[in-house]
Amino acid sequence: MNGLVIRGSHSVFTVRIDGEEEEKRYLECRIKGKILRGVDSYYNPLAPGDRVLVEAAGPEGRITALMERRTIFARKNQKALGPGPGREAQILAVNADLVLAVTTPASPPFRPRFLDRLLIQAEAAGIPALILLNKQDLWGGEDGEEPPRDIEERLEDFRRCGYPVLRISAKTGEGLGELWERIRGRTAVLAGQSGVGKSSIINALFPRAGARVGALNEKYDRGNHTTTLGELIEIPGGPGDSGETFIIDTPGLRRFVPQGIKAGELVLYMREFAPLAGTCTYGLSCSHRNEAGCKILEALSAGRIHRDRYDSFLRLSEELREGRK
Repeated sequence: MNGLVIRGSHSVFTVRIDGEEEEKRYLECRIKGKILRGVDSYYNPLAPGDRVLVEAAGPEGRITALMERRTIFARKNQKALGPGPGREAQILAVNADLVLAVTTPASPPFRPRFLDRLLIQAEAAGIPALILLNKQDLWGGEDGEEPPRDIEERLEDFRRCGYPVLRISAKTGEGLGELWERIRGRTAVLAGQSGVGKSSIINALFPRAGARVGALNEKYDRGNHTTTLGELIEIPGGPGDSGETFIIDTPGLRRFVPQGIKAGELVLYMREFAPLAGTCTYGLSCSHRNEAGCKILEALSAGRIHRDRYDSFLRLSEELREGRK
């Protein structure tokens, strides 16, 4: 049987078995044998969005094979970092068509450098990204004063780099119609720091999502849905919709280190840096810190690269070089 991984851990996964709408069913499945081909380099063998082959095993199922993945959105797993070997790649979502990088103007505070890291990983994975500014109802504060200039400035710089920015509010419903149009018929992964309201966005788009997830958790005795594990949510569409719509709700993240990127390659995944890669006097060996003839430093001085983006580049490249968390 063909199946779609909804959620799971290292050993037990909830899989939706393909079929007509009225025939769809969900099985708790375990991986058959000790090794599933193609997952040995990852911290977690499967992730929401994976397509698998399943064979019946009484009331449950056994996963026998993993189908080819179109895209992988991952991060460095902090538990595997440090001295000694480790499968440091933690997959957050598979087969996503769009990364929704969620942030807020307040509660929690706006963190543009966290966004930088999400966008870099999306670039490395070859997945288009959209910045979602949730909690738009908090924009400007309760007294309606002017919005903070630094936030608007950074959002405008993201737009200049080619990333669309959509302001929404899961509380008031602002912008949700446009968000639905952008994700309809696609698989989108919601990623952001803890507290930005990812689950609230899902429930605002599809109020029954929380009830459905709760029912699955009760059936398989998984506890309440606090997004400690990734979860693929099916969003029902309307007449004429082509294809299914899925949102992958990822756990709230406190830190995010891109996976599969070397320090010397980082410039290739920052859009305003990439066209300048290799054009410095010292070519690809340039560290872009203090070398004469560095085109990135020249672009920084000319205002074509934002100072915060450059500082973000320096900090992340150092982390990647040293292999820190």
